[in-house]
Amino acid sequence: MQTNRTMEILVGGFLLIGLVALFFLAMNVSNLSRGVAGEAYRVTARFDNVGSLTERAKVTIAGVRIGRVERIEYDSKTFEAVVTLALDNRYNALPDDTFAKIYTAGLLGEQYVGLEPGGGESNLKEGDEIAFTQSALVLEEMIGQFLFSKAEEKSDDVF
Repeated sequence: MQTNRTMEILVGGFLLIGLVALFFLAMNVSNLSRGVAGEAYRVTARFDNVGSLTERAKVTIAGVRIGRVERIEYDSKTFEAVVTLALDNRYNALPDDTFAKIYTAGLLGEQYVGLEPGGGESNLKEGDEIAFTQSALVLEEMIGQFLFSKAEEKSDDVF
């Protein structure tokens, strides 16, 4: 009788450890566990299409995480998406002509913002807007363009 009780306690402990590990894995995959390390300054960028970019997505320079996407809104006057980036204060020497692009990472298609510093004399500061942006590549649009160009080639061959 005592060995059954010991076995039940061991199985329960093993199950508890598994659930805790699953929780930490879920937090890591969903980017909920990581914010900006210290104080942050906010800049905005306007995109024609943000694809499946989400809030809390990472912001990187040369593959190094320097911040996160804080907010994504729609501007009904310019018909653009306005993305607010929270950048760690440690990276406050970004030139004001920095270029922002939306990239796709991994097999799951997670999107993030990649910054490419320019050569400007002054730096981005709180409330500035990144003027140079490149929207997300939408796979459906690329396939449509490819099929349309192939159809055009066939119609040119007929005449």
